[in-house]
Amino acid sequence: MDILKVIEVLAESDSSWEDAAQNAVRKVAKSVTHIKSIYVNEMSACVDGDKIVKYRINAKISFVVNRGS
Repeated sequence: MDILKVIEVLAESDSSWEDAAQNAVRKVAKSVTHIKSIYVNEMSACVDGDKIVKYRINAKISFVVNRGS
């Protein structure tokens, strides 16, 4: 049985919430291996005038820390 660890991260993008999620996974993958999933808890945006300028997410990323038999 695999043992998983979950970390909470914040990420943002200039283009979309989907891109913010991809940015989160990309950054975490620089220091963590065996990522299994991302769960987006919250989405928010920064607005300037009538335009969204930043898409932000709060997410949980799970990854394997111990490969079981």
